[in-house]
Amino acid sequence: MGSEPHVRSRQVAAWVALNMSMVKHPRYAPSRAFPPYTYVPGQQPHPFSDPLGHSFGQPRPHPPAIDWTTGSASDAFRFALDLFNHGFYWEAHEQWEGLWEAVGRKGLLADFLKGLIHLAAAGVKVREGVPQGVRSHTSRARELFDHVLTATPGWPLHLGIDAKELVQRLQQPELPSLHLIIS
Repeated sequence: MGSEPHVRSRQVAAWVALNMSMVKHPRYAPSRAFPPYTYVPGQQPHPFSDPLGHSFGQPRPHPPAIDWTTGSASDAFRFALDLFNHGFYWEAHEQWEGLWEAVGRKGLLADFLKGLIHLAAAGVKVREGVPQGVRSHTSRARELFDHVLTATPGWPLHLGIDAKELVQRLQQPELPSLHLIIS
């Protein structure tokens, strides 16, 4: 038990390395530019509140509400996927949080979005070097995805994402290289 945190720290470091590799992920919103840097608390200027932040003076994301059938076509959702898949975890969190608020913060769709928010928060914790934060956020994301899967038996995709496969990947002892693909 005493070496478990050390082993998990190596696994978290491997997750970062895999996510930050030069693997080319598909772009879902190619017309949207990435910010000049990915925000990590305490390491870069806060995007919105610091005059040097990459989004200073811009409003926080307030996208229109989505639903299960058209959500994967939403520009805000697709851009959040791009941000996440390319290591802009804090920025993906902000995008998905805007969608979560737009759908009313309650219900299965909100729970699924909240799971994605927790995955993005886990990515931020990876960048901060906080393994316990990574574990708690991935655990909470898995719980939320499990809840949605239980309530929607037979659905092959959730917002274009294979949530069942995602939950299986999150249950692996080593965190997988995590990028999200929509079908």
